[in-house]
Amino acid sequence: MANAPKPTTVKKESSSSASNVFATLVIPICIVIGFIIWRYVLGDPSNFIDNNNENLPLPNNYPGTAFKGGPIVAVLIGLLLTTIVFSIERLIVISKASGKSSLDTFIIKVKGLLNAGNIEAAKAECDKQQGSVANVIKSGLKKYSEVEADTNLDVEQSIVAIQKEVEEATALEMPMLEQNLTIIATLVSIGTLIGLLGTVTGMIRAFAGLANSGAPDQAALAVGISEALINTMTGIAVSTLAIIMYNILTSKIDKLTYAIDEAGFSIVQTYASSHK
Repeated sequence: MANAPKPTTVKKESSSSASNVFATLVIPICIVIGFIIWRYVLGDPSNFIDNNNENLPLPNNYPGTAFKGGPIVAVLIGLLLTTIVFSIERLIVISKASGKSSLDTFIIKVKGLLNAGNIEAAKAECDKQQGSVANVIKSGLKKYSEVEADTNLDVEQSIVAIQKEVEEATALEMPMLEQNLTIIATLVSIGTLIGLLGTVTGMIRAFAGLANSGAPDQAALAVGISEALINTMTGIAVSTLAIIMYNILTSKIDKLTYAIDEAGFSIVQTYASSHK
């Protein structure tokens, strides 16, 4: 029994390492893709007067206008892609953690089996459900069976043992769900700040066009204003998407945590009521 937790720990550490490698690779790859999109899609000569991306964009040509936002737009596109990739990755992980069927239905089934005293059937239900929530509940059910067979433990000791098992299983499973959320949370601030940096850069260019001796350089003024506004818009888009996805993901994780707490409480209550 002492060696039982080791494979699970190794598995979790391996998954954590893989997630760290994933995070390390995704960010620079997305930034590179952002530059490619900025340079070759938004900067395509067909978007500009005389097919020259050094000229002003064609009237009402939004890709060309976005290109004039400068290289900071490329970084912001990369951050937008990063937000999308990490959001999809977390949604997949959380979906797998919930299991194969509806989480609410699964919890109701387990509670019903517990109330009926059918522990083995509850374990079988966990095997069918799979996922992090089912793994935690199954750990609690296994401990239930173990303490029930151990005549050296009184009711209080058995309850503490079950609670501890559920807590330890939760500590192994749940941190995996929260990985990379800090990256999404960080992008909320970074998107805004980099967009603000692009705004300031664009305004500097616009005022530089006004400062020319003689007639103001209208082209430089237009490009500067475009750069400022495009960077502002893209930065806001990155931050908005990041904060929406962060809230969605954290609410899903909270739902899983509540389901585990609810099932764990039911296991303890079932044991306590059946061993008075």
